[in-house]
Amino acid sequence: MSRKNQKKKGIVFSTDPDYQYSYESDEVETLPPNEQNLRIWLDRKGGNKVVTVIRGFVGTNADMKNLNKRLKSSCGSGGTVKKGEIIVQGDFRDKILDILLMLGYSAKKSGG
Repeated sequence: MSRKNQKKKGIVFSTDPDYQYSYESDEVETLPPNEQNLRIWLDRKGGNKVVTVIRGFVGTNADMKNLNKRLKSSCGSGGTVKKGEIIVQGDFRDKILDILLMLGYSAKKSGG
């Protein structure tokens, strides 16, 4: 993992030339699909565009992007990953729910 995503832990400055900084990672390990508790929302983004938002994924950004890529290709739509949410363009709640359940995730529709 690159140091870009890591923070120095504890010490800000040391006069000891042999001191080795310890790093902590911002990302948590990805839970197995059966332990994930995902919620599927329908949302409107700027300009009245409808998007399907998946919230509650616990894991690394790489795993979240892989899941997003799989959902986008299954739906034939675009999308992105932002602020811990998977966003797919369009109203694909039912299709995404079926795909997630088929992959072994615990998921359900939420919101109005």
